[in-house]
Amino acid sequence: MDSGVRSPLIDFFRRGEVARDVRLVAAQGALAPRALDQLALLLILKDDADPEIAREAAITLDRLPEAALSAFLGRSEVPADMRAFFVTRGVQVSAAAESADDPLIDAVDEEPAGADGSSVSVSERVAMMSVLEKMKAAMRGTREERAILVRDPNRLVAAAVLSSPKLTGQEVEAIAKMANVGEDVLRVIGTNRQWTKNYGVVAGLVRNPKTPVAVSLNLLQRINDRDVKLLALDRNISEPVRMAARKRAANAQIG
Repeated sequence: MDSGVRSPLIDFFRRGEVARDVRLVAAQGALAPRALDQLALLLILKDDADPEIAREAAITLDRLPEAALSAFLGRSEVPADMRAFFVTRGVQVSAAAESADDPLIDAVDEEPAGADGSSVSVSERVAMMSVLEKMKAAMRGTREERAILVRDPNRLVAAAVLSSPKLTGQEVEAIAKMANVGEDVLRVIGTNRQWTKNYGVVAGLVRNPKTPVAVSLNLLQRINDRDVKLLALDRNISEPVRMAARKRAANAQIG
């Protein structure tokens, strides 16, 4: 079942691009950073083609604490289809919605590498992590961990960073300027309406040579005239973007 909840991480699950071991952990309720994501993943995974994963998701759905679930379903951001699914299972929707956003259930899992107090740097600790540990750190860890993990070659890890409820607008702006992140990361940022309300994010993406050309050209119309003139002279950006900037700058002078 697709509840309609969107996030970079959930979209990977929706498209079926997630390895079995990661899907299994998510089906056990140990991956999502917040309640809405957790329920959305469980609804997707209960129909998984792998019988064990589908069974684990069903078990986790049955284990959800009814009082917390009832209160959460009363929140305005819960999609109607998600609420209806649980209502058909006999769950009552509470009028007094809970304010907490934590996962409704959190399975106990292994301790992340280096979490025992050993004196290793953040980058060294991240390097020792498994993919699952990296995903959990990406969603629930520190700002410094996110800055490292968003550059991870595993697209799922980077998507987990962009799905973190801890991710701030300042971090997104900084990521938009990074030339050492994957194109998928920049594409996700460039197509997120909330993030592109920030001019710093838009300008960072257009100036970033790694941003997909189609995304940059779409955002170019939102760049102010002063910055467009600078882009027209910038040989570090892609040629189609520079040419479009030159054309717009020339038209502005004619006007």
